[in-house]
Amino acid sequence: MHRRHFLRGLGATIALPAFASLAPAALAKAVAKPGLATTASGAPLRTAFIFFPNGAIPSAWWPESDGDSFKPSPTLAPLDPVRRHLQVLGGLDHKEAVGGVDGGGDHARGNAVFLTGVRLKKSATDIRAGVSIDQVIARAVGHQTRFPSLELTCDVVRNSGACDSGYACAYQHNISWRSASMPMAAEPNPRMVFERLFGSGDRGQRIANLRRRQAEQHSVLDHVLEDARGMQRRLGRRDRDKLDEYLTGVREIETRIERAERLGSAKDPGGDTPPGIPSDHAQHIQLMYDMMVLAFQTDSTRVASLLLAHDGSNRSFPEIGIPEGHHDLSHHFNSEEKIRKVAEIDRWYVVQFSRFLKRLEQTRDVDGRSLLDNSMIVYGGGNADANRHTHSNLPLVLAGGGGGTLNPGRFVQHGSKPTTNLFLSLADRMGVSGLERFGDSTGRLSGI
Repeated sequence: MHRRHFLRGLGATIALPAFASLAPAALAKAVAKPGLATTASGAPLRTAFIFFPNGAIPSAWWPESDGDSFKPSPTLAPLDPVRRHLQVLGGLDHKEAVGGVDGGGDHARGNAVFLTGVRLKKSATDIRAGVSIDQVIARAVGHQTRFPSLELTCDVVRNSGACDSGYACAYQHNISWRSASMPMAAEPNPRMVFERLFGSGDRGQRIANLRRRQAEQHSVLDHVLEDARGMQRRLGRRDRDKLDEYLTGVREIETRIERAERLGSAKDPGGDTPPGIPSDHAQHIQLMYDMMVLAFQTDSTRVASLLLAHDGSNRSFPEIGIPEGHHDLSHHFNSEEKIRKVAEIDRWYVVQFSRFLKRLEQTRDVDGRSLLDNSMIVYGGGNADANRHTHSNLPLVLAGGGGGTLNPGRFVQHGSKPTTNLFLSLADRMGVSGLERFGDSTGRLSGI
C-alpha cells in the first residue's frame, strides 16, 4: 500500500501512517537503496525548526559540563526524560544578525536571519532576506509528500509596515522564506491546520465541513470508521494496534480543538483571536506541536517550522505568575528578580518542547523506531542574551537521531562557528545535493 493512502468516506479523508504489514516489499526495496529524505531503514527522515523569542538567560541555559555526562541546566531540566535524544549545541553564531552599521533592529534580525543566515536589507518596504534552509530542503524533497513543507506560528496578531527600528514587520514575524522578498505564510489556527491535513476539498469546502461538524457535533472520523474496520482485517496485530492508537489520537486532538472553540475566543491586544485558537497559550502551543506530530506520522510532510513567538514578543505569562511582558523583562539590566522571571519563561517554553519530543518518542514509525529517532529537530532562538542583543553562542538544541546519523545524548562545544554550518549538515542528511554553501556558512558542522 502506498504510504500516502487515505481512508475515505462521505467526502471526508484521513491520511494514514505507514504500515509495515501492508508494504514489506516496498520497505525492503527502500532499505536496499534509500532515497531522498529517507533513513537507512527506508523510513522517512524529517526535519523541523522551532523558534523561541528573546534569547535565554545564559547562566540558566548552559549545562555545567560538556560531553555525554552533562547534567541538564535549570532551563533545560524538563528535557531530562528525553536527554538521550538531545544534543545541546554550544558556540554557534549568527554574525549576520549583529547590527554593525545597521544599528538597532536585533529582534527583526533575530527572526529573519535565524534560518537564512544572510544580512537583511534594513527597510520597511524593500524586503531583502534570503531563502531559508527549510525551503531549500523542501525544494529538494517536497515532491515526495502531500505538502512540501508546513509553516506554523503561535503569533495570532501579525503586524505590517515597520516594526523594529525601521525593519519591515515581515522580518520580525517570519522565519521561513520562499525567496529573498517572500516569506512563507505561517498558519496560527490549529483548526485550519487540522483541516488541511484531514479535511476534504479546498479552503472554502473545509470551512463548510467545519460548520457542518460544529452543527452536528460529529467527528470527521465518524465518516471513515467503517473503512477503518475493513482495513484492520488486512493488518497484522502490531499495525492494528498502531491504527487504533493513531485514530484515537486524531479524535482526541479534534475534540480538544472543538472544546477550545466552544469555550469561545479570548480577546487579544491586537484584535479578536480567530476561532479555533485557544485562549490558553500553552494549549495553543501544544496543539501546534501535535499538528507537527500528525503531519510527520502520516508522511504528509517531512519539513516543518514553528514560530512560538516573534523575537521582541512582550507576551505576559500570568499562568506561571509573571504578569510583566517577556521583552520588557529580557532587558533586565542585571536585576536578579527580572533574570529569575525570564529564566522561568525560558523553562516554560522548554516544558512545551519536552512534551512534543515525548510524543515523537512514543510514536512508532514504519521501521519500528520512534518518530524522534527518524527526525532532526532544531530548537533555538536568534538572540543569545536579549539584555545585550548578542547573536553569538546562540541557545540551540538538536533533538532526534537523524535516522541513525546523529550522535545525541551530549552537550557539544563547537567553538565559534556559523549556525549555517549546522544547516548544511542537516541538508546533507535530508538528501539535498549540490549545496556547497548556505548563507554565511564556512563548511559542514562536524561532530554532531
